[in-house]
Amino acid sequence: MEVAINAGDTAWILVCCSLVLLMTPALAFFYGGMVRRKNILSTLTLSFIFMALIGVQWVLYGYSLAFGEDIGGLIGGLNYLGFEGVGAAPSPDYGPTIPHGLFAAYQMMFAVITPALITGAFVERVRFKSFLLFSILWATLVYDPLCHWVWGKGGWLNTMGLLDFAGGTVVHIAAGFSALAFALVIGPRKGYGRFTMEPHNIPLTVLGAGLLWVGWFGFNAGSALAANGVAVNALLTTNSSAAMAGLVWMVLSWLDGRPSTLGISTGMVVGLAAVTPAAGFVKPLAALVIGAVAAPLSYYAIRFRDKRGLDESLDVWACHGMASTWGMVATGLFATVQVNRAGANGLFFGNPAQIGVQLLGIVVTIVFSFGITFLVAKLLDLSIGLRVTPMEEEVGLDISAHGERAYS
Repeated sequence: MEVAINAGDTAWILVCCSLVLLMTPALAFFYGGMVRRKNILSTLTLSFIFMALIGVQWVLYGYSLAFGEDIGGLIGGLNYLGFEGVGAAPSPDYGPTIPHGLFAAYQMMFAVITPALITGAFVERVRFKSFLLFSILWATLVYDPLCHWVWGKGGWLNTMGLLDFAGGTVVHIAAGFSALAFALVIGPRKGYGRFTMEPHNIPLTVLGAGLLWVGWFGFNAGSALAANGVAVNALLTTNSSAAMAGLVWMVLSWLDGRPSTLGISTGMVVGLAAVTPAAGFVKPLAALVIGAVAAPLSYYAIRFRDKRGLDESLDVWACHGMASTWGMVATGLFATVQVNRAGANGLFFGNPAQIGVQLLGIVVTIVFSFGITFLVAKLLDLSIGLRVTPMEEEVGLDISAHGERAYS
């Protein structure tokens, strides 16, 4: 296959790389506004640190495990250790019209934000040292292999024809069900269920949601890896699903009392997560359906989680795990080669077998990510401990873990 760098594609993915990186501080603000004021710096740090931690891990070996030469469909080889051979020349396997180094950098931004999503499960009570160790283990044992299965050349789910345009399995289902597993191990915050733990700065969360929406255009439309019609379609479907989910969430919260600003922002993010696997395979009208279904699914998943008394603090499982599970199913329903000839038709376009492949991908991702996360978290809890002391939790992690205050 002849490969040549296309200046337009390269410029577009350079922009998308920056947009996806923006999503990590945006997530930090989104989460930070929802915690109590004594824990905002801690919560911001839990997200921001991944730009450094995974920024190093990805170059050293993470990229090689995810996209290196295939070993049995399960993991990448070590041929890209230290980005050896990852440079200005394009790769025929990954983005043949852009430099290989740009593809690797773009994928790095996905690797940065995915474990950051999980932090919503254990804010306000996790030991920073334990968190850092968990994060590097999770990236190595869960994210990198799963990334290879779904997107790596020779990955077994990729070979089966799984459709996941921008990370329904790799990012959102994996993060959502990992968050659920971690929450079960670490236990609830002190006083959870006995008194209200109100968000201390909703405007900060709204700002984060808005920046996430902007960044998501790079996340989804950039996954076309070219400045083409598929990228345009992905941008339109991304916007459509987020808009519809935000409206539906507004109505649901209105029926329960008043239209919540926090709820509307959450609904928009749910719509973004739901359409992620489908963005480059479905039409904008289908994206409206995806967002319309995702909002009540996540809304009532939060209610279910709350009634169970589980302190999965910022609802990563409901908003990312459940929304993108539906998004993967919807991809198997609405996908059409009219949008993307490199994809496949779904059930509604004459290919019922695609639903089976999508369901297999969902189940494998849930079992793998939940199981490994639960095991790693449990081992860390039994060895060095996951939680801060009750006194440190009472004082707040800003002071007890980082020695700083957000507000004077």
